[in-house]
Amino acid sequence: MKTLNVSISELEFSKFGLTQEQYTFSDFLEIVGRELTKKNLADSVTLAEKYGLSKMTMAEISNEVIAVRKNAKGHS
Repeated sequence: MKTLNVSISELEFSKFGLTQEQYTFSDFLEIVGRELTKKNLADSVTLAEKYGLSKMTMAEISNEVIAVRKNAKGHS
């Protein structure tokens, strides 16, 4: 097994909710991935609010999805 050392700031250590100084690579990826997913979701919500998409009804969203799929079939 190989060992990989990663240096991060105290702020990042806290931000990612790390509680120990050694993790398996899989556990580290899961922790970082979870935090990145939260950030991406927050960014998506911000953009949706900025462009008025957060006010769309489920019917409007469904109609948009149908239109995009129909358009994609015509171009394949």
